[in-house]
Amino acid sequence: MAFAGGMYAFPGGSVDPRDADHEVGWAGPNSAEWAVRLGSTDVEARMLVCAAVRETFEESGVLLAGPSAGTVVVDVAGADWERDRRALVDRELAFSDFLAARGLVLRTDLLGLWAHWITPEFEERRYDTRFFLAALPAGQLTRDVSSEADQVCWLTPGEALDQMLRGEIRMLPPTALTLRELSLYGSIADVLAAVPEREVGPITPAAVVSGGDVRLVLPGEDGYPQ
Repeated sequence: MAFAGGMYAFPGGSVDPRDADHEVGWAGPNSAEWAVRLGSTDVEARMLVCAAVRETFEESGVLLAGPSAGTVVVDVAGADWERDRRALVDRELAFSDFLAARGLVLRTDLLGLWAHWITPEFEERRYDTRFFLAALPAGQLTRDVSSEADQVCWLTPGEALDQMLRGEIRMLPPTALTLRELSLYGSIADVLAAVPEREVGPITPAAVVSGGDVRLVLPGEDGYPQ
């Protein structure tokens, strides 16, 4: 990968302009409510939420959608699902068309917004990224389907942090900090319960030279540029 090669990262990717399609079946908080939470426009909110669900399906085979507002698809591992997943990855199929063809609605109530990171200014490649979280739907299993990873694994936040500290895996600061935050909770239910009270604003790390070394600092930390 041109960016963060060799790093462990969460499933994710970029927005497809078609993610803003108003034909997307939608259940849960509407795009206007998400816009307030995301600090974005209504259109941007629709794109970001749809992209989160679409990319999760594309990169891990997990689909946060169901035939009604109170249900979730149980098994999405069949050959026909894989055909559609590949078509989404190749942008041959719009997410709205995928959901409509299968009579599904996007379950936005299953998503929680956790963080908003913006790549430091000194980086050649910069990204404006939201981190969402969700519980794995009952009956579904993650699968090694990503074409962007040479290795896929399922780890608890604590296990991932321990492996990083032992030098067994590498990850960028936003990933490590998010895992550190999540490791403080005892269960997925506890994490999801904390989402509504969480303030989510953009975080842009900055590089500071100190004693001949360069270190990254976050807003509010000593040395962060004013």
